[in-house]
Amino acid sequence: MNTNLEWLQEIDGSLWLTENDRNTLKISYKLKEILFSEQSPYQHVMIVDSYDFGRMLVLDGVVQTTSLDGHIYNEMITHVPILLHPHPKKVLIIGGGDCGAAREAAKHPGIEQIDMVEIDELVVKACKQYLPDVSGNLSDPRVQFIFEDGIEFVKNRQDEYDVVIIDSSDPVGPAEALFTLDFYASVEKALKKDGIIVCQSQSPLFHQEILKQTFDHIQNLFPYAGVYKAVVPTYPGGMWSFTLGSKVYPIDANSKQVPNLDTKYFNAEIFQSCFLLPQQMKNLLK
Repeated sequence: MNTNLEWLQEIDGSLWLTENDRNTLKISYKLKEILFSEQSPYQHVMIVDSYDFGRMLVLDGVVQTTSLDGHIYNEMITHVPILLHPHPKKVLIIGGGDCGAAREAAKHPGIEQIDMVEIDELVVKACKQYLPDVSGNLSDPRVQFIFEDGIEFVKNRQDEYDVVIIDSSDPVGPAEALFTLDFYASVEKALKKDGIIVCQSQSPLFHQEILKQTFDHIQNLFPYAGVYKAVVPTYPGGMWSFTLGSKVYPIDANSKQVPNLDTKYFNAEIFQSCFLLPQQMKNLLK
């Protein structure tokens, strides 16, 4: 097991993982053990067991999801766009290697096909084996695993999906191109005439320029655009943002019926309140 990694350090006999955010903020987690550690063609993939957050997926030293709070992010990025669409049948997930978003999408019986396009097969294998709290060891027959570049995949699709979920990691390395206007334009073409897109748009506190840029891109491409939020303790700043674009349907959570889903965070009240933004976010998005 390779522990000679810059984000791992032994202090007083204990192993610590230190995540470096923008070279201005460091967050350290005390670890019980390293369960998986391997270099893929794209990034270093680790599954570790931490004291406070349980098992965690770590890519290039950055925590992506955890047993403790991974469900919050995955429920919010999935159920909100799916419920805003009146009859989604075909869903595309770009990224989402921890399988959490696909697992949540599969809770909607009306969905007939879930295509999950993840560039790094090693992430999926590691999460299915070592991170079942997030992945649920997903094996739903509606889920098609496609291991290729999501950017290239979506370029060749037109008028195909009801909902596209862009579940990317931070805009560095393999995920950087998933935050560009060209990419969102490709997704817009891949959506059906009444399709909906959602993407994670980073911290509204620490990554304001990314949130603003993402919202501007989506607003340029879609008649209806909106931002909603959730509290995910793992992520720097705690509050996280998601940006939606809709071709036909106004973004109105109040008019929607919320079915009884097997969730830990998401419910009807969260669905309606997540679009209520702090004034600081409203000012940013003007």
